[in-house]
Amino acid sequence: DKILISGSIGDHGTTILSARQDMDFSSELSSDSQALHDLVETLVTACPSIRCMRDPTRGGLAATLNELAQSAKIGMTLDEAQIPVKAAVMATSELLGLDPMYIANEGKLVAICPPDEAESLLAVMRSHSKGLEAAIIGEVIEDKHQFVQLKTEFGGTRVVDWRYADPLPRIC
Repeated sequence: DKILISGSIGDHGTTILSARQDMDFSSELSSDSQALHDLVETLVTACPSIRCMRDPTRGGLAATLNELAQSAKIGMTLDEAQIPVKAAVMATSELLGLDPMYIANEGKLVAICPPDEAESLLAVMRSHSKGLEAAIIGEVIEDKHQFVQLKTEFGGTRVVDWRYADPLPRIC
């Protein structure tokens, strides 16, 4: 199966964190908070065989994928170069020593679908206003350890493990 995300990660969390800390970056950070019901309806209609969909809110993309891997008893491999991260989010994350994989999102979704339907589902996502930056970011694999692994842009591989602390305390 293939793993898709509907857009860039870390937008909401970095925006809130920078506002809470009174950091005035000369960048265009903005929250991605939005309702996704219309995107979900479009995706389910276009691809009824979607295995699952989740919002990568608390704990970000990393926690969401680890939860899915453990509950389904599978592994995942991700391609770092394919995961959309806005330049402002990357710069803010680097400045604060954070990894965008662990930063909250409020308006994105992760979808897992059969491999032969991934490209068509991606096209449907990108044709929707809430999925313009959608990408295929990885695949489901057999792994008795249930690891989520990231192929880095430098050619290495690292485990995307659970985060034990949240850089952004609960808002509500």
